[in-house]
Amino acid sequence: MSSPTPRPRSRRHRALVAVTGLLVPAAVAAAAVAPAVTSSAATAASTPVATASGAQARAAVARAGDNPLAGRRWGVYKGLADQAWEPYARSTGTDRALLGKIALRPKAKWFGGWIPDADIARKVDQYIENASGGDRDTLVQMTVFRVKPWEHDACTRLPTAAERASYRRWTDRFASAVGSQHTAVILQPDGPFALCVPHGSKVPSGLIAYAAKKLGALPNTSVYIDGGASDWPSKRPDQAAQILLWAGVRYARGFALNSTHYSRTVDNIDFGTRVVSELAARGVPGKHFVINTSSNGRGFTFNDARGGNRDNAKVCETRAERVCVTLGIPPTTDVANPRWRQSALHRARATAHVDAYLWFGRPWLYMQADPFVRSRALALARTTPW
Repeated sequence: MSSPTPRPRSRRHRALVAVTGLLVPAAVAAAAVAPAVTSSAATAASTPVATASGAQARAAVARAGDNPLAGRRWGVYKGLADQAWEPYARSTGTDRALLGKIALRPKAKWFGGWIPDADIARKVDQYIENASGGDRDTLVQMTVFRVKPWEHDACTRLPTAAERASYRRWTDRFASAVGSQHTAVILQPDGPFALCVPHGSKVPSGLIAYAAKKLGALPNTSVYIDGGASDWPSKRPDQAAQILLWAGVRYARGFALNSTHYSRTVDNIDFGTRVVSELAARGVPGKHFVINTSSNGRGFTFNDARGGNRDNAKVCETRAERVCVTLGIPPTTDVANPRWRQSALHRARATAHVDAYLWFGRPWLYMQADPFVRSRALALARTTPW
């Protein structure tokens, strides 16, 4: 089942600095991994804390049963398409227990242009079968990273006519393979690169919107379009909202934050809440969001990253260390659990707007892309506060 994985770029993506005011990381372009057996983490969030305002409490109660990710089994993929799986399976003792914190948790496998149009339906079908155990009601998580060019290259040229046709063909086949399976799909990580497209063209965003509409029309698929992170683009919810509008958020359940950054969950809750308001003000109300928590157990802004390369930021060596990468809140829809040590305000905002904390980032991989780095993964698992 393994698919070819492109090598990560060594050059930094500086093209967006002038646009967003913040250096951004290279988005991951590798075959990543998602779940396939079961997870008890998918427990619906309950009512807000007593200190929440009356309006917040009523809103939270109203949507308690409205979360499409809650109340069902989450699949955990177990196989070679997950770079973390074989190292875990071959390990024993303490290393096996630590690597299990990564390999045995629900995660989102990345699907992209390294999988040919002719193969994508088969790859998706195989993945879903493994991750769900053949149960259509099990939630399967995936990330679609298919626009070409993207990241740095998106700042220099537009997709050719052939690339646009291939994108639509690939997307159609991906959607056909998903069918009626319950899925959560993160669409096109590093969304703020839409801001640097030549001449302000909306062609790449139009392709994302095509996928959002196609996948959003499936009966049991929840689409979350990448909207950046609380520290990108330039901490501006209005820019994030504009990116999402271009990308067809009206067809999606909502948006995703923090896919390749390390910012704190509470900062993303605040940022996402403001993006929800921005979208509502622009005629697209009622959107929700998910936050990647795989990488932010000791959250920090991207520009504060240590270790020489922000894409491969320094991992924590001890539980006391700060401004370093370690595993964050495990995947869950229980976003307001007091265990996460968030304020009453953040718990109320999360209950009202956040569908789940998911793992669609991959800090255990080199440059968040490929290959798996055993020493890095062990350090992440050893130092997590969760």
